[in-house]
Amino acid sequence: MRKPNDIEKYQDNYSENKLLSKLSSAAKWAGAKVIYAVLLLYYVLRSPNISATDKSKIYGALGYFILPTDLVLDFIPMMGYTDDMAALLWALHTVMNNLTPEIKQQAKDKLADLLGTVDEKKIDEITK
Repeated sequence: MRKPNDIEKYQDNYSENKLLSKLSSAAKWAGAKVIYAVLLLYYVLRSPNISATDKSKIYGALGYFILPTDLVLDFIPMMGYTDDMAALLWALHTVMNNLTPEIKQQAKDKLADLLGTVDEKKIDEITK
């Protein structure tokens, strides 16, 4: 998977409060796959086994997600989160070894809190 251009430079835009605020405001617009990817990264970030290098990548991807004025503006219907998803998938790919069944379940539980019932088969495609 190709690395988005210098995604780590966005890590200064990350904060847990900003992320949680963005999640609640963007959940319906972004869709289940994007939000699930964000949640997977968020819970990997909280893992004690994550390296500083991988943390930097995750902070960058989540910081990029938080920014409303990135490459494709988030409010543009059907396209607004495509660039965010590319960054999130790249980061997920780099930390795939850290995705435990517990982290996946935490992300699914939080996703259900935010969106209600979701098709788990569709969101599981992200980690394959």
